Amino acid sequence: MYARLKAYEGRAAAVAGVGKDPVNEPMIRHWCEATGDTNPAYAGPDAVAPPTMLQVWTMGGLSGHGERSGAYDELLGLLDGAGYTAVVATDCEQEYLRPLRPGDRITFDAVIESVSERKTTRLGTGYFVTTRTEVRAGGRLAGTHRFRILKYVPAKQRRKDGEREAGKSRTGHTSHTSHAGRTDCTGRGAAGSGAATRPVRPRPVVNRDNAGFWEGVSRHRLLIQRCTECGTPRFPWLPGCNSCGCPEWDTVETAGEGTVYSYVVMHHPPFPAFDPPYAVGLVELAEGVRIISNVVGVPHDRVRIGMPVRLEFERVDEELELPVFRPVGADGS
Repeated sequence: MYARLKAYEGRAAAVAGVGKDPVNEPMIRHWCEATGDTNPAYAGPDAVAPPTMLQVWTMGGLSGHGERSGAYDELLGLLDGAGYTAVVATDCEQEYLRPLRPGDRITFDAVIESVSERKTTRLGTGYFVTTRTEVRAGGRLAGTHRFRILKYVPAKQRRKDGEREAGKSRTGHTSHTSHAGRTDCTGRGAAGSGAATRPVRPRPVVNRDNAGFWEGVSRHRLLIQRCTECGTPRFPWLPGCNSCGCPEWDTVETAGEGTVYSYVVMHHPPFPAFDPPYAVGLVELAEGVRIISNVVGVPHDRVRIGMPVRLEFERVDEELELPVFRPVGADGS
């Protein structure tokens, strides 16, 4: 299997891709407002796009891109056929070679850079697939974007499969109870399958930059960083200050009070561990930073911009607890 997967390294993942929109001021403004980035370089007549928007200009949206190669589809199909049907994005690496400016027309090509050996993670066992995209503006290389996904068999699914196989070896056939809990793509039980077993929520990626945040969550504390040089609070956790560049920081525990700055109601695409429709809010905390989380305890169609909310911690399964926000006052539960 691994030899078959390795054969795809170096083959094209996308050819002659064209950005659906040129680099433009409205998208830059929306990005800066959503992230709270007030750098003056991103506004005015000589504005440039924030470098971290590099992938934005190559995204295909819900309609996708027609430039994706047959080789990439074959690779994913090979993994799907071998049972590695679940997928999660794990990380990306970007290199910025020159600034992008409003009006720049974006083109790109992508290659399947590497396929790892089979790895066992907390999510399950599978293969890491890395693609490298070269982004150009006016034909000149502007940056590179490496994007890594894990195609895997969920850990709980492996256990269920093992139980079924054990049942077959003992009785010569699969017991009736081994079918219970089968789920469809919405996370609900299949017809006639008995009690449904809810799929596991995707796990957050914990690294050296954000480990302190997740440690705080485990102790029911929502921690934000504060620059020790200029005192600017920041979230999400970063290795350095956006305002002055200082790498030194300490932490502040938030009071958990905030308001809904913006929100979306998720209907599509369906994810196995979620029941759409549900509200995802961008919450502005009293400390001046914003955090993305679920708004709970109120119907999704009652969430409003400016709604006061309060932090609480929700256990989603035996191993995972997450910070969420519940409305307070007249709109609360």
